[in-house]
Amino acid sequence: MATKIRLARGGSKKRPFYAIVISDSRMPRDGRFLEKIGTYNPLLAKDNEERVKMDLERVQFWLERGAQPTDRVARFLESAGVRAKAERSNPKKAQPGKKAVERAKERAEKAAVGAEE
Repeated sequence: MATKIRLARGGSKKRPFYAIVISDSRMPRDGRFLEKIGTYNPLLAKDNEERVKMDLERVQFWLERGAQPTDRVARFLESAGVRAKAERSNPKKAQPGKKAVERAKERAEKAAVGAEE
């Protein structure tokens, strides 16, 4: 059985609250799970210690048994020091979009015309 460490959404509309759970990878996001190992409340401040709570012993147990964390949970584990920080490849992150490039080109042309006069 392929197990995942993932988030299961709870809370009301516009007020998300997530449980960090161990589930079979074939189950739906909010469906049946094997064990609840923590919580995540995105509405709290990033420096608040109540934002992410996990039972790190159970996380280690499931990682040793082959459970794969999702991207978001992997980031939580990296900040908790359970996993080594992974290198992420997002080559387009620092590049501006098409419209921003067009605006910059227009500004440069206007500046060049203004400098000539």
